[in-house]
Amino acid sequence: MKSLTEYLWFEVPSRRGFVNITHTVENLVRRSGVQEGLCLVNAMHITASVYINDAEDGLLHDYEVWLEKLAPHEPISQYHHNRTGEDNADAHLKRQIMGREVVVAITKGKLDLGPWEQIYYGEFDGRRRKRVLVKIIGE
Repeated sequence: MKSLTEYLWFEVPSRRGFVNITHTVENLVRRSGVQEGLCLVNAMHITASVYINDAEDGLLHDYEVWLEKLAPHEPISQYHHNRTGEDNADAHLKRQIMGREVVVAITKGKLDLGPWEQIYYGEFDGRRRKRVLVKIIGE
């Protein structure tokens, strides 16, 4: 069995943002030498997400609008969590909606994604350094 563990680091300069990490993960799969296996990609922070969807700017905008409707940042006083001195309760909720990780099959040495599927890092409380774990296992 082969395996590869890699950490990707992000520092999104704004409060929220989306980063397409598909090509980075594909390069790691190639580097791993795994031909048949699994690739786990997960956010290692409770206000960030990893998810799979279409790489289309309109959809990214729609996510931004939709998430803000579901869990608006302001007023920050609406959240009990923010009574601890934090201002990021909305980011925790947005992460819960968007998910923690994805697992993608590796087939014939490549990520087995659908025709429009891309892997994204979603940031909901940016302006500081955060990491994503990529763990690849297989033969």
